[in-house]
Amino acid sequence: MGEGTQAYGDGGAPPGPLVSADWLAARLGAPGLLVLDASVGAHRGSGTRIAGAGVFDIDGALSDHAAPVPHTMPDAARFTEEMRALGLNDTDTVVVYDAAGIYSSARAWWMLRAMGFDRAAVLDGGLPAWTAAGLPVTQDAPEPAARRGDFTARPRPGLLVGAGEVAQALAAPDAVVLDARTRGRFEGTEPEPRAGLRGGHMPGAVSLPFGRLQDQGRMLPPDELRAVFAGAAGDRERLYFSCGSGVTACVLALGAELAGYRDLTVYDGSWSEWGLPPADPAAPADPAEPADRPVVTGP
Repeated sequence: MGEGTQAYGDGGAPPGPLVSADWLAARLGAPGLLVLDASVGAHRGSGTRIAGAGVFDIDGALSDHAAPVPHTMPDAARFTEEMRALGLNDTDTVVVYDAAGIYSSARAWWMLRAMGFDRAAVLDGGLPAWTAAGLPVTQDAPEPAARRGDFTARPRPGLLVGAGEVAQALAAPDAVVLDARTRGRFEGTEPEPRAGLRGGHMPGAVSLPFGRLQDQGRMLPPDELRAVFAGAAGDRERLYFSCGSGVTACVLALGAELAGYRDLTVYDGSWSEWGLPPADPAAPADPAEPADRPVVTGP
């Protein structure tokens, strides 16, 4: 994010949703600071990690694998148990990062917020920025937390929503749904990476690939982020975010938070749900879901 993240103040709590490698390095190992690697996919368990970091395993225990789509948020009881096992206390500070830069770490940050925990921040530039600065890494496997934490999840309704709420937002004049996937996937000209999904986008959604919010793996400064969002959302302040499976949608949420937006919502199922083929018309209808999930291809 440039020099803006270098000037964050002293103290244990993060100065905002984004911290620099220098900020973290000055506090690494301090009591009450928990550093977590939230890498997914090919970067998960890559072998190199920040010394002392635990694992926020979005591909593993920190998703509901009983759900029909990937990366679904687990319930409050499961989330509480997993975070206590990582040693998290309600009064701690958490810094999350990933090995891709800023990709899945924003998902971990948003999940913590959705479960009522605000003392969390994303490492700007992630592991690549950390290693480029010559800061300490290890190849050793993560060790279990020295002790269980006392964290308790306190879910906040509205931060993660389903297809029904998104359908309502698509029809609301004061809201906009922003899609973090590539332009090709949005227009249906590139194949979806998950088998069985339709191509295209939700009618009325706006394309905003998450990479537009970054420069060399770091988030743009707040004024530049505000300009990007204003170009996509106009004067609308209610922002809903979608992507492939609810991961990079959270990069948009992070960018919008840094830009000064406050009415933010992530579609948990994202295109992994919306892009499914239409349901069997003979199947019982779910009143909480839209009657169909229409798709538009092209610009």
